[in-house]
Amino acid sequence: MDRIHITGGTQLNGVIPISGAKNAALPLMIASLMTGETLELVNVPRLADITSLLRILGNHGVDQMVVGKRPGQTTEAGQTIRLTASNIIDTTAPYELVSTMRAGFWVIAPLLARFGEAKVSLPGGCAIGTRPVDLLIKALEALGAQVEIDAGYVIAKTKNGLRGAEIDFPKVTVGGTHVALMAASLAYGTTVIDNAAREPEVVDLAECLIKMGARIEGAGTSRIVVEGVARLGGARHEVLPDRIETGTYAMAVAMTGGDIVLENTRADLLSSALDLLGTTGAEVSSVANGIRVRRNGGGIHPADVTTDPFPGFPTDLQAQFMALMTLAKGQSTIRETIFENRFMHVQELARLGAKIRLDGDLAIIEGVERLKGAPVMATDLRASVSLVIAGLAAEGETQINRVYHLDRGFEALEAKLGRCGAEIRRVRS
Repeated sequence: MDRIHITGGTQLNGVIPISGAKNAALPLMIASLMTGETLELVNVPRLADITSLLRILGNHGVDQMVVGKRPGQTTEAGQTIRLTASNIIDTTAPYELVSTMRAGFWVIAPLLARFGEAKVSLPGGCAIGTRPVDLLIKALEALGAQVEIDAGYVIAKTKNGLRGAEIDFPKVTVGGTHVALMAASLAYGTTVIDNAAREPEVVDLAECLIKMGARIEGAGTSRIVVEGVARLGGARHEVLPDRIETGTYAMAVAMTGGDIVLENTRADLLSSALDLLGTTGAEVSSVANGIRVRRNGGGIHPADVTTDPFPGFPTDLQAQFMALMTLAKGQSTIRETIFENRFMHVQELARLGAKIRLDGDLAIIEGVERLKGAPVMATDLRASVSLVIAGLAAEGETQINRVYHLDRGFEALEAKLGRCGAEIRRVRS
């Protein structure tokens, strides 16, 4: 199993290009099942989760073409993928494929809407909470689907197509909003989605569906109205920048010191996180085609934060911010409101010398003067990159084991950090 070795204590200086957002690319790829024409997606990151979803789509019969590199393009530049679902041969998504990633379950929506049936394994993914699919199933049932669960599979059918309906989510759910958007786009009549997720990735999916011929209003607000259409066509769409990768590298600079330009990204995608980062002593400013983050001199100021759905502070940056606060001059608190089991990185940060105690959904961090490198183990995607950030600032060498989690969500991480002065290398097993 691969390991990452980091020798800490070096400031980061230079330019880091930000990849396309994994959390946007996955539902966009799934949307290819909604049409027999070609969907071309630009700026798709090269990640393990993308490869896993391509296998799921290929199992259904989706033709795939990955466009080759162009002159001057590096392997870190986003790839272009063309997906054509003109000859779907199977509406079953088997356990051995869906169990590797949670988003694979979302294929249930386009398969049901376009073909009237779908059989999809209950999902897998990171062990950061139960993340049940009941809200997704209820959304499909509201649109007229008959759903049953048998032997670990969700079996959904509709005899005469889906019908527009009122969907009122009892809590904000990004996956539920993705599923409802796709299913409603091919349903008969009008669907109103209340308490919809407002995340930029939801807006990105809606914009792509509109290019394909869907009629959607209100994406980015808590109330989305969808007028169903009989069919969708092909389109070309560029995946938006990854706000979580942006925030991760911004926090790395705030922790290590230095001066970094995060290229090909947008500050409006993570305003709450960047505003919070500014209170810790980092300087954050918008520049042409990106964001500049620097911290030269002065200590890290403590801060308190609560994770919330967009536009609040994202749960996917909670572990990274905790790593930053381990070196703050004073006490900080982080309240996790999204997932009930997302503090697994606490014990590993403690191995580096961090002082953190937990009280239910609250983490209290007492800043220390320094961290010291040690062997640590990644437990999930965001926890693993928090250990990278901590290792960059720690004295001596940090060895991070089980880094396959990183490969699910961070493209060319070692190369991007290495070019900015980090002493980081991967040891292949």
